[in-house]
Amino acid sequence: MLTPEEKEKALLSLLKSYTNLAVAYSGGVDSTYLADCAHEALGEQASIIIADSPSLPRSELAEAIELAKERCWNLHIIYPKEYENPAYLANQGDRCFHCKDALFNQMKHYMKQHPNTILAFGAIEDDKSDIRPGALAAENHNAVAPLQEVNLFKSEIRQLSLHRGLPTAEKASFACLGSRFPKGTPITLDKLSQVEKAEEILRTHGYKQYRVRHHNEICRIELEPNDFSKLINERELIIKEIKKIGYRYVTLDINGYSSGSTT
Repeated sequence: MLTPEEKEKALLSLLKSYTNLAVAYSGGVDSTYLADCAHEALGEQASIIIADSPSLPRSELAEAIELAKERCWNLHIIYPKEYENPAYLANQGDRCFHCKDALFNQMKHYMKQHPNTILAFGAIEDDKSDIRPGALAAENHNAVAPLQEVNLFKSEIRQLSLHRGLPTAEKASFACLGSRFPKGTPITLDKLSQVEKAEEILRTHGYKQYRVRHHNEICRIELEPNDFSKLINERELIIKEIKKIGYRYVTLDINGYSSGSTT
């Protein structure tokens, strides 16, 4: 069984074999690690592509762009406009597919100006145990998943990211804002903005792992259980701030933070 360091060595070798690569970058743990490795392996031949989308909070976008500049990556910003697709807005269980499909379509427009470039995204070994509609979109666009090809797990990527001095090594898990809506609840730009503002309130109060689940008038907050007491102590202030952005009720889900939970 290979060590994380041996897997990284295999990853760098694999990335070099691609010659020209366009990496889908979001600022998350996995795509940041992949982007850094691609830059090491290919230099300017690794194009790091980030999507400016309403489903990505402005604070996340700004941090991701700043990191790319600090690391001297060959960064490009694209605008996939997934929200122009009624199937994405309908949110009938295939939202992630339509979102990623728009992303890869826009990346292909970039690739027309850069022939012989391969698309890559940050899927990892852990993802194989989940249903990932976005992976189907990636497959449809012949995108490769180098981290999966060398069998890297999230815990290993965090460890290797720490060795590389990447600030994302201990970053909390994040998913696009569209994931905050229960299946069947239509998505609008105004609702995405409302969720973003509510989560920004939690971020500025020092919470690290959180979700705001949107249920029309209800803002359902998910936190790690060890943050419950902090929220209770700040209850009046946070309720006041969140109600200002349009929610009528503010609730704490005592089940705690759960990735992918919208029910």
